[in-house]
Amino acid sequence: MEAVARAAWRDDMAKIATPAEGCFHASYPSIVWQQVSCRALTATHAHPLPHYYLFGAPQTAGNGNDYTINTGSALIKSAVGTFPTVSGVTSEQSIGVAAYGDGGILGANEYSVQLNTQFTSTTSACKSHSGCTVWQQWVYATDYEENGEGAIFMQDWLIGYGGSRCPSGFGSDGSGDCYKNSNAALPPDISPASLASLKLTATATSGGNDTAVVTYDGEAYSTSQSDSTLYISKVWNTGEFNVVGNAGGSEAEFNSGTTIGVNLAVSDGSTAAPSCVADSGTTGESNNLNLGSCSAAGGSNPSISFTESN
Repeated sequence: MEAVARAAWRDDMAKIATPAEGCFHASYPSIVWQQVSCRALTATHAHPLPHYYLFGAPQTAGNGNDYTINTGSALIKSAVGTFPTVSGVTSEQSIGVAAYGDGGILGANEYSVQLNTQFTSTTSACKSHSGCTVWQQWVYATDYEENGEGAIFMQDWLIGYGGSRCPSGFGSDGSGDCYKNSNAALPPDISPASLASLKLTATATSGGNDTAVVTYDGEAYSTSQSDSTLYISKVWNTGEFNVVGNAGGSEAEFNSGTTIGVNLAVSDGSTAAPSCVADSGTTGESNNLNLGSCSAAGGSNPSISFTESN
């Protein structure tokens, strides 16, 4: 019964809005967010990357070879990513991928869980730069800046911004793209064997804040930023969710015999079943699991689900 109560608490905390912009924490059984200090992330040398090209023909998930949920003309207001079933996980490591220059935060128990939008839409954040599109990620990552300390944050991209200078607060990736991190809340590292208790929630509110919430076991952490950072709420109709390598185009390598169920549910003001679109992932990070078939369901929280295993 305790496990059921904690699961219900995690569901509740994913839906309870934080009282203001900033970073917050709550512990079971309290459903009151308590403000905590934020961290300004500085790890610009190791950050998630967008997928640009398929290097070869990957059979495993990530670097474009992933399922996404698409809601058509209905805009997504919130999305919840979970791993309903996790079995056989005894080890995991983040490894470099040659096509990305062996970047990332590498080693045992290093991974990121990402919930990403499409990167094919433009908003006024692009400041009328021709060819510029926006991309937003809600990320939980282990050891993002310090060993033993995870991070929950949003990463914001202006892809194809061009020019010699990025907007204030954004850095350049040297290839015409601009990116920045939101402030981060700092949950502990979560073991990859505990993914079944992890829930990542993303919200985007026009005229308000975008929020990232990670819950696991009896803990919840959140961070928020103004939606005017990218105005993503005006275009968000596609979502990708998965566990992948920790930044830099890296790969999360799970032990043989791993099976992970993936579910992404959205609130878009509709009860219609969304589309489950193959080969449409946006992140450059990946894992070593083979994708199974994907199914879509309508209802109060339209969703897609699939299994990946090795």
